[in-house]
Amino acid sequence: MTHLDDELIELRREIHRHPELAGEERKTAGLVADQLRAAGLEVTTGVGGHGVVAVLDGSADGPTLAYRADMDAVDARTNVLPIQRSGRVFDEGFASRVPGVEHLCGHDLHTAIGVGVARALAQGSEPVRGRLVFVFQPAEEPLQGARAMLETGVVQRLAPREIYAVHCSPFPAGTIAVSPGYGLPGLDHVRIVLPGGDDSVAAAVTAEVAGLSTVEFPRSIEDYHARFHALVAPEIAATIQESVSVAHWSEHTSDGHPAVNVLLRVWPQERLPELRARIKQLAAAAGGRVEFPVDPFPAMVNPAEPSTAAGQYLSTLLGPDSVLWARASWPFNCEDFALFLNEAPGAMFYLGVADAESGMNGAPHAPDFAADERAIGHGVRAMAGLLTDRLAARSTLGDGLGSRTA
Repeated sequence: MTHLDDELIELRREIHRHPELAGEERKTAGLVADQLRAAGLEVTTGVGGHGVVAVLDGSADGPTLAYRADMDAVDARTNVLPIQRSGRVFDEGFASRVPGVEHLCGHDLHTAIGVGVARALAQGSEPVRGRLVFVFQPAEEPLQGARAMLETGVVQRLAPREIYAVHCSPFPAGTIAVSPGYGLPGLDHVRIVLPGGDDSVAAAVTAEVAGLSTVEFPRSIEDYHARFHALVAPEIAATIQESVSVAHWSEHTSDGHPAVNVLLRVWPQERLPELRARIKQLAAAAGGRVEFPVDPFPAMVNPAEPSTAAGQYLSTLLGPDSVLWARASWPFNCEDFALFLNEAPGAMFYLGVADAESGMNGAPHAPDFAADERAIGHGVRAMAGLLTDRLAARSTLGDGLGSRTA
């Protein structure tokens, strides 16, 4: 383990001790900005809230690429899967000191890895050919931070040609998964308002809407692991090319009418109009009406070309046994990295952080999510190598030459 690895583990633990909810990432952003400035990067803070954008200009002209990490923690009382805690404790000495708030999705690792990639490339012996933009995003959990950062125009003015990211996963530490053409579902919020005050009608409509779901949320860590590993099992992945995940809750309008709120996670996103039409039919049959309070949030789709190229490079760098190929999409989470991928092609990778021997489950949003911290160093070396390789490839093709001054 290198000296940098040790420092990044301590950075992760400091963030883990002081988790901050979406929109409150002031301390985390400050830690990130301080480390990046010390490494010699040009740093801009307060981008779309507590977002941080840092620029590393290389020693020669070349393309501009970007790397993104998210910083916010979760409300541990509400934003977790209904999975029973194991009772095991892995973070003695650096557990959260903020009641009800924890890093249960791995964003503390994401942040440490992003800082590590920037530091490794800024201070490494190999020259950087081009410009690298590091985007540290707030408010990923409510799917708000990417849009807020993009609305400032800061990222677009830097004009990255590609953008990359990692997300913690229950694959074994030391592995990384690519998913060309796949990713995470889109999200739609539907509200059904029903006549009268008869809650039994709402219950019946809710049951019918829930019946549209093709998957059920994992109910145990074992189930979670089995479903995630199915993504890289070709014979199973071929059977789960489409998915609909339904979450719902009931309430009453101000004038006493029953209302059913529905969250639809849909893959592929092209299925959404069909599902909206079906929900309208179910509501109409009960005399109700359907509202769509917000526009659907787009699915995160990893473009095939950069994902495949990344997988091939990482197989050479890490060894073919360390790179997994996902051939289906995980149906239970959304990711606002989708909006960055709408600005530039790239990919998000599933970074393995689990350790079966110690019982670290690596399962984001499980109530006792735990990660093997050796994954931080693995992530830094994989992503620093990939960015260097992609800069060289883009430069050889003459794509983006001179963009350091964009």
